[in-house]
Amino acid sequence: MKKIFSLLLNIIIIIFWSSCRDDFNFNITETQLQFSKDTVYLDTVFSNIGSSTYNLKVYNTSNENILIPYINLENGQDSYYRLNVDGMYENQGNVSNYFENIELLANDSLFIFIETTIDINNLPSESNQFLYTDKIKFDTGYNLQTVDLITLVKDAVFIYPNKYTDSSTGETIIETLNFDINNDGISDETNIQGRFLSENELNFTNEKPYVIYGYAGVPNNSILTIDKGARVHFHSNSGILVTSEGSIQINGEFSQDQEVLENEVIFEGDRLENSFANTPGQWGTIWLLSGSTNNIINYSTIKNATIGIYAEDQLNTNTNQLTINNSKIYNSSNFGILAKSSSITASNLVINKSGQSSFAATYGGQYELNHCTITNFWNNSFRQFPSLLINNYWIDSNGNVLNNSNLNFNITNSIISGNENIEFLIEQFDDSNLNFKFKNCMMKFNDYNEIFTGQNNYDFLNLEKYENIYLNLNADFKNEYNNELFILQNSDVINLGDQQLAAIYPLDLLNINRENSPDLGAYQHVIIED
Repeated sequence: MKKIFSLLLNIIIIIFWSSCRDDFNFNITETQLQFSKDTVYLDTVFSNIGSSTYNLKVYNTSNENILIPYINLENGQDSYYRLNVDGMYENQGNVSNYFENIELLANDSLFIFIETTIDINNLPSESNQFLYTDKIKFDTGYNLQTVDLITLVKDAVFIYPNKYTDSSTGETIIETLNFDINNDGISDETNIQGRFLSENELNFTNEKPYVIYGYAGVPNNSILTIDKGARVHFHSNSGILVTSEGSIQINGEFSQDQEVLENEVIFEGDRLENSFANTPGQWGTIWLLSGSTNNIINYSTIKNATIGIYAEDQLNTNTNQLTINNSKIYNSSNFGILAKSSSITASNLVINKSGQSSFAATYGGQYELNHCTITNFWNNSFRQFPSLLINNYWIDSNGNVLNNSNLNFNITNSIISGNENIEFLIEQFDDSNLNFKFKNCMMKFNDYNEIFTGQNNYDFLNLEKYENIYLNLNADFKNEYNNELFILQNSDVINLGDQQLAAIYPLDLLNINRENSPDLGAYQHVIIED
């Protein structure tokens, strides 16, 4: 009985397989393939830096299984593009980007994955950028179909640390920065990957973009000058580090056409794809170390950093550690500006979308902020701190609380706002009388739970600390989540500024005169017609 049952089962399997096997026949046919796009645009890349992976979907819309004899690139082995077909098919032999006998079921699809790495020096172009093209060819046996590939390649000045091989271990060692951390005349070894700029590298021009790997160090008694229109891009965990007695001077200028921004200096990551345009934390920071002085930033945008600017321990000179005017800091994964016992003067400064605080003045310091828009409409995750944080202490690596009674913080004609109820905070561990003054400012401060009621630092009737303060008004920003902090015609902060101060800063960030009726913040209001 068992033998009869087994025989019947085998017969059934054979009949079933015979009836279905035609479903798995793949033939060369006249079927036209369909594509998700007829041209694949790979975003701009720097020379020798690989792109993201892009995809093309290929459809078989017919009711029969087809066999594609081959898929390849028109430029063959000489192409700077790389293909992967559905993650299943390997390149054939030693021929790159050539795939044979690809099977595609009826009414099914497959993916082509595309990447590129291009050395612009191998391309026949005299300019600093080059449009590189190729085609993916699909041979169906009866006709040839193609999809265009297009990439804009930019040349750049690359700054990166040296590498060498440890003779004993064979390990690759990357150069690190050594400098006097404690200002005691002794060079300290660090684990910060990078190198100091040579004398002939201390002027960044606008002729080519700059791409920095690791930290580019500004040596003692040296000035890094960055010309108007320069573009500086950073790889991950990279930035600029200014040592004691060094300076960075960024000389951006106003551009009449704000859509072009040709004279502004821009700092951002080295991923040029649109998907990275507003991604926080792509690079490190512009780091102003203790003893660096006379750092000047004009008409710059600093975006997508971990900390936009980190300025530390500079209170012992008559010169500001940082003067920053007419500039914007966006999308910092931690802080827009983190100042530790620093000295900063700012005007027409806009900071928005920071993972913690947009402006943190910690461990005391001296600060003069005028016509600034300090907001935080961070929407990537929960944040712990308000847009503006002020305190007179620092917690060291051992957990010790260090107080600094030297705090002078003055802010006038400015906006402090964000998407939390409390958007400014003044912290202290001691009982000293902190020296600060808010004048003609709009502040987001909804203390619904009365946590700060009765605290001297939040007595808004104390004219020594607060004068002409406007709480929780509607600033009517154009689009705060898109970093468009222009105020519109329905804003409550129009014409609330101190006119005497406006005479010192007569032009707003867009070069509009504000002397007669100054609005709060970095921008005069914009009227948008319906």
